[in-house]
Amino acid sequence: MTPTDSPLSWLSPRKIIDMVFGAAVMGTVGTLIGLIMGSGAFQVGAGIGIILGTVVGIFGGRRFLISILVGTLLGGALAWALAGPENITLGAGAGAAMGGFLGVQISMLLDTWAERKRAAAMGKEK
Repeated sequence: MTPTDSPLSWLSPRKIIDMVFGAAVMGTVGTLIGLIMGSGAFQVGAGIGIILGTVVGIFGGRRFLISILVGTLLGGALAWALAGPENITLGAGAGAAMGGFLGVQISMLLDTWAERKRAAAMGKEK
């Protein structure tokens, strides 16, 4: 570490954007789940969501966060269309959970396919 490096030099603008995006997405999801639980749990849910979202952003989980965002929007829209506006919160929270689950699975598949493609290309070079 040189004297010109700051302790926070690992924070690139892209990483900061990912952290803010993660805090916004996961904080929203935590708030939605807390509203479903009732009795002021939305503050705890929002706090935990913001912390988790920031950590996911630090580790570069942009695909994961996008899948949660899409799940939230689709779940809320589907609940609104099927059950009315009073159930948007429930649908959005459930959609976020499903979006996160599916996002992890799709990400694992994409990584596996990329690794197989890389291994096949290495085999052809020999």
